[in-house]
Amino acid sequence: MQQVTVIGAGTMGNGIAHVFAMNDFKVNLVDISQPALDKALATIEKNLGRMVAKEKITQEKQDATLANLTTHTELAKGVEGSFLVVEAATENIDLKLKIFQDLEELCADDVILATNTSSISITKIAAVTNRADKVIGMHFMNPVPVMKLVEIIRGYATSDAVTQQIMDLSRKLGKVPVEVNDYPGFVANRILMPMINEAIYSLYEGVAGVEEIDTVMKLGMAHPMGPLQLADFIGLDVCLSILHVLHDGFGDPKYRPCPLLVNMVTAGYKGVKSGEGFYTYGHGTKDLVVADRFKK
Repeated sequence: MQQVTVIGAGTMGNGIAHVFAMNDFKVNLVDISQPALDKALATIEKNLGRMVAKEKITQEKQDATLANLTTHTELAKGVEGSFLVVEAATENIDLKLKIFQDLEELCADDVILATNTSSISITKIAAVTNRADKVIGMHFMNPVPVMKLVEIIRGYATSDAVTQQIMDLSRKLGKVPVEVNDYPGFVANRILMPMINEAIYSLYEGVAGVEEIDTVMKLGMAHPMGPLQLADFIGLDVCLSILHVLHDGFGDPKYRPCPLLVNMVTAGYKGVKSGEGFYTYGHGTKDLVVADRFKK
């Protein structure tokens, strides 16, 4: 059985680990925080239990999936024996560069290094290693166990063989890989984030309220959730970070983050993760409740 390492036990990391483990890979899940690792395992077990209850998988499959997972707080031990490392740490360029510098030292020369970054240059990340041909982007969508798409991003020097290997691997995970080239935001966020930013500008400029903007996009454009609700779900801090990457990368003012978004993130209103963004959360219901500051 092949072994992979996933770095980062947050929402994306635990989802990626879940999918690999469920598809018969041994998975080393690495995080500097043991509580984060414990929380990740509990989340994976809960999500698998939900699948058992819906009769999508058997109890035996759940047990086998959990048995495929091992946690580590030391990176050196966590990467031993893996043919692939998938980095899913916080979307911070300095942190990612440091992780890849460490991976270059710790991993055998033939190990493929992938990143789940949603916007940061694969070429820039690869440049801190001596294996640019084996560095690639695997941008999974949230929630990972449910969403089929994986953006496979080729850095400037990523080899054809590694790209094909990761495309094939993604299919083994039950995903639909789409190959894209390494430019700011890739495809998904280059298109999505300006839409979210424009929705925030529409609110900021008083064109319409939170519910009205989201309703127009849900009913008029058949989006499953409106852009403001989606921004809350992604994390307003993550949206702002990606917009900065787009703005800096292209130098085009059309990617300038809305001042309202900047203020909300600065004040700590980051969406679901903080309990409030454009909507409020933690009220014990699935109802969408517009945050008081945006109520008319």
